[in-house]
Amino acid sequence: MTDEALVDRMALPRPDVTVADAEEILLAHYSLSGILAELGSQQDRNYRVDSDRGRYVLKICHAAYETRELEAQNAAIHHLKSRQDAPRVPNLIATDDGREIVVLTVRGQGYQVRLLEYLEGQGLTELNYVAPASVAALGALCARLAQALADFNHPGLDRSLQWDLRRAGPVAVQLLTAITDSAARDRIAKTMVMAVRRIQPLAPSLRLQAVHHDVTGDNVVGHRNVHGHTIPDGVIDFGDIIRGWLVGDLAVTCASLLHQAEGDPFHILPAVTAYQAIYPLTEEELKALWPLVVARAVILVASGEQQISVDPDNDYVRGNLDREWAIFDTAMSVPFELMEAAIIKAAGANIAAPETSEWLPLLPDIDPAGIAYVDLGVRSPYFSAGNWLNSDMDWRLLARAATENGTAATRYGEYRLSRAGTARRQATCALHVDICLAAGSAIAAPFAGRVGWKDQHLTLTSDSMTLHLDGLDLSVEDEAEIAAGDPLGTVVGEASSLGGLRVQLCCVAGLEPPLFATPREAPAWSVLCPSAALLLDRQADAPRPEAAELLARRQAHLAGAQKNYYAAPPQIERGWREHLFDVEGRAYLDMVNNVSILGHGHPKVAAAISAQWLRLNSNSRFHYAAITEFSERLAALAPDGLDTVFLVNSGSEANDLAIRLAQAHSGARNMLCLLEAYHGWSAASDAVSTSIADNPQALTTRPDWVHAVLSPNTYRGAFRGPDTAASYLGAITPVLEAIDARGEGLAGFICESVYGNAGGIPLPDNYLSQVYSEVRARGGLCIADEVQVGYSRLGHYFWGFEQQRVVPDIITVAKGMGNGHPLGAVITRREIAQSLEKEGTFFSSTGGSPVSCIAGMTVLDIMAEEALQENARTVGDHLKARLAALIDRYPIAGAVHGMGLYLGLEFVRDRTTLEPATEETAAICDRLLNLGVIMQPTGDHQNVLKIKPPLCLSIESADFFADMLEKVLDEGW
Repeated sequence: MTDEALVDRMALPRPDVTVADAEEILLAHYSLSGILAELGSQQDRNYRVDSDRGRYVLKICHAAYETRELEAQNAAIHHLKSRQDAPRVPNLIATDDGREIVVLTVRGQGYQVRLLEYLEGQGLTELNYVAPASVAALGALCARLAQALADFNHPGLDRSLQWDLRRAGPVAVQLLTAITDSAARDRIAKTMVMAVRRIQPLAPSLRLQAVHHDVTGDNVVGHRNVHGHTIPDGVIDFGDIIRGWLVGDLAVTCASLLHQAEGDPFHILPAVTAYQAIYPLTEEELKALWPLVVARAVILVASGEQQISVDPDNDYVRGNLDREWAIFDTAMSVPFELMEAAIIKAAGANIAAPETSEWLPLLPDIDPAGIAYVDLGVRSPYFSAGNWLNSDMDWRLLARAATENGTAATRYGEYRLSRAGTARRQATCALHVDICLAAGSAIAAPFAGRVGWKDQHLTLTSDSMTLHLDGLDLSVEDEAEIAAGDPLGTVVGEASSLGGLRVQLCCVAGLEPPLFATPREAPAWSVLCPSAALLLDRQADAPRPEAAELLARRQAHLAGAQKNYYAAPPQIERGWREHLFDVEGRAYLDMVNNVSILGHGHPKVAAAISAQWLRLNSNSRFHYAAITEFSERLAALAPDGLDTVFLVNSGSEANDLAIRLAQAHSGARNMLCLLEAYHGWSAASDAVSTSIADNPQALTTRPDWVHAVLSPNTYRGAFRGPDTAASYLGAITPVLEAIDARGEGLAGFICESVYGNAGGIPLPDNYLSQVYSEVRARGGLCIADEVQVGYSRLGHYFWGFEQQRVVPDIITVAKGMGNGHPLGAVITRREIAQSLEKEGTFFSSTGGSPVSCIAGMTVLDIMAEEALQENARTVGDHLKARLAALIDRYPIAGAVHGMGLYLGLEFVRDRTTLEPATEETAAICDRLLNLGVIMQPTGDHQNVLKIKPPLCLSIESADFFADMLEKVLDEGW
């Protein structure tokens, strides 16, 4: 085909074939009728056909396309059908007389028509969020398809096509004539020139073969995996198949992903990694990939603008134009060199380090080994109580180290705590080094090059490297050519004072590199900006995070039953208030950590524990003031009559002891508990724990003295709503009557005052009063497990049982009592406590130790000083209202449970059947992690978000959580 013919084809509108015309074609040639719906297309006219015989796609293209081009498409489909390892493709449907292509005219215009099977499945384009698993699967699909087409050949593959990236430059020139916005036209033209300059030297090395050339979200279909991610496994629309560059095929796929990348071009990298694992690209092809992505972006926007000019009623093209501009803007948001490095690393290839063997010292008068390097990372001992939030904290620490040592420096590649934040693309990794040293110190050229001087910023550029320096009094002229070792200047500052020198290397001439990179971009930026340790000392390099290796070591030595959150957990090494920080400086809003009730890293708790440890720590058999004072304060928090305290280490130990007290006091052994409950891991507390989420064998392995009764789940239980106490009591009655009939007696009943393990579901009104009455009538004791829900967490009440207007015989509490220090308590009446003495004395090694008691009292002090119960009520009510609003917008949001800062958002697939959305909940938690929120599921079906953050949670943080959750529900997971 001549270039003139290609130009003519590029100007064609869609075929003028109406629904009525299409119905006639179907009936005349395929004896087929049905309901037609138009599908979008750039220059073809496509209709989906729903008929009694099945679902099909009628494809109509202009006669200007050679028949052999359509024959090549059909032949490729047949070829792929014969390959077991190829992706799914549609079947071709022949006409009544056996033809796969029909040539016909409509109102004097010639067209070619084909009918194909409609390939069922979920596409990617309509998704607002494409998960990394889906991105990788698309890359793998592209590779499998290209691999299957490697031995396919047909004369129709050699065609002139505007989408052929080998012709991107000339095609762009032709398309640009239709763009009337001169600024946009110039920007597009300049971008294409930059891309072509990078492609041309590599072009002779790029492999040619049959390629689909349009494996995009529009042209693939797939299935949802157990996590709700779409995994493409089928390919449709072979209209762009050509003999073209193999790497161009992947470039088209990568470009298509950029409109769903939220401005992050690194979004494509899982596709590159997956492709490379199946059908490896060469070094030249990897280097050409990003320029080809940019070239594709240019053609997309230019073609879209041109097509609108010739076919202004084409809603498909008009609808695509915004996303095509998003692709273009994202593609041009980073330097070509950065994406080249990122792609090569994603492919697992090596990049040579710069040659520095002949470099001379930057600081000729200072011994690099004598420089003190300051730890400014997440684990730095210099940071506490949020002091890193002071804008000049890093410099203050650096200056202090220089004052003590003479010269001090920051470290390259360090993830700075001072730059931490919840944003997904938070730039925390230092690509430079700051040196604090004596003013007037000499600075010399480490290599020969040309000097640049602008706005007090010096560059020294050689053939392969540029040195960037700030903080100099320059001693050479701008644009001077100097030799290695020549003086560049001295450090700015008055005599006998300290000055600052900022040092950065970059191997891309003319590029002004950022000082910090995001963790995701840091490996690629480290290629472009090598470490300043090349000029100083290896100590200038911060240790690399080794989270994956550390996790492997954990799994090798820690018992497998001690699970961790998430399949690929961030390595958390610091906490402050309601936030946690990983080793790469990413901050996460902690919405699950009810152990740190005050918030993480509270300085008063740390100081009180430290001071007491320096004075005394022992066990509770010694006589000291703290245990008396703490016991008095706990008893004062309990209802009248509950005046006796046991101090223990944990909630499991507290509930275990409470059961033992009930059995000792009653003289009976039988315990009543609820289904779906969790009370601990010790022998007795586990015996009354019936949650199948925590123990899948829970319902079949309970000892004979445990009697689990119907859970009063007012949302999805047998009886629903707040006025169901009598019905649930009726379910307990047969159990109690059976115990009575055997004459065994009842020791007690243990229950969370709010159904915490099910996500904070309130018990039916007056449920506890009725059950407590039945239990006490049989001589049993009533245990309120307040480990999760009590101690101010509910906001409206200090204890959960207050909401039910009852007083238990025994209260168990732990979790936040020590703000992370192991501490629990059992509070009961004196006569119940004395019953245990029949069996001997009680002792807990660290329960009630001086340090534990001080920790507990300090927590109570701070809770009062900072009004944390009031905060739990105020912020909790606000957050609950935000969550409740989601129910009106998203069908998956079934109900909001709980109160204060113990809330649960339950996800269901159907609001009538209440089918649990278990897999979706897990995927939502994973997406929230990506967005900076720590969240985990709970409940027997693991379909409830268990929302139990530190009680210091601010309104702003609550809104951040609600906003991120809304984003997930809106975009997908």
